Amino acid sequence: MPSTILETSIDQLPVRRGKVRDIYDLGDTLLLVSTDRISAFDWVLPSGIPDKGRVLTQLSRFWFERFKDVPNHMISCDVNDFDLPPGVDRSQLEGRAMLVRKTSVVPIECVVRGYLSGSGWSEYQKTGAVCGIELPTGMKESEKLPGAIFTPATKAEQGMHDENISYDEVCAQVGRDLAKQLSQRSIDLYTRGAEYAMSQGIIIADTKFEFGLIDDELILIDEVLTPDSSRFWPADTYKPGGSQPSFDKQFVRDWLTKSGWDKNSPPPALPAEVVAKTRAKYIEAFERVTGEEFAWK
Repeated sequence: MPSTILETSIDQLPVRRGKVRDIYDLGDTLLLVSTDRISAFDWVLPSGIPDKGRVLTQLSRFWFERFKDVPNHMISCDVNDFDLPPGVDRSQLEGRAMLVRKTSVVPIECVVRGYLSGSGWSEYQKTGAVCGIELPTGMKESEKLPGAIFTPATKAEQGMHDENISYDEVCAQVGRDLAKQLSQRSIDLYTRGAEYAMSQGIIIADTKFEFGLIDDELILIDEVLTPDSSRFWPADTYKPGGSQPSFDKQFVRDWLTKSGWDKNSPPPALPAEVVAKTRAKYIEAFERVTGEEFAWK
């Protein structure tokens, strides 16, 4: 099993660490480094998943290149293009780092759903709607929606839960014109990505996009259509009426649920088998979506 990188270190550069990413400030640009940290139930686990960060970065690179007609923040994923202090160990960044333009981040999680699952399913069971959007009666869990819907959420601080909000609340926060752009662009990107992924045998049930602004131009940022920001289901086993197997941290969630962990105290380390199975699922997702061989096997 390859080594796991839970934290990177670049002396002399300011860094902000999220659940998964180490974000270095290079002045006019940022260096986004996806580590192998993994979170579940709002906890970052003590065990990482080898190469998970590379999968997230390389999948995002693939989609940014595929959606090249949509303005985005990516500059380069080549470590030789990064202007770093002398002596920095660039091997820790290989395959997992992306140099990006700085933007003014729009404080909305742009969630698009094509299938009824997760918090959308929970809300539908209570109200018959998701984020104020009425849906047909009698729908099943994981059922395909009549059309993709924009179901935004607040962009919560780390450790807090994102909360679903209505389109009117988005308008109140960012203005009606920007809200319309966010909705239209998110649905368009999801639709294009989901159609392509289906041709590769993967259902993208839902996803989350993030956007920023540069001189009032809307820019696609962060990660795009990865197993961390989306639900990927195998199309050949899809059957509505319950939860679906997925290409993400399902093995991790299942093991933690069965382990007896109370979800309120620091989580236990993961068994080697769970780590290996989860790594394999992430890599399989990358290879099936992109048609490329994962370079770090």
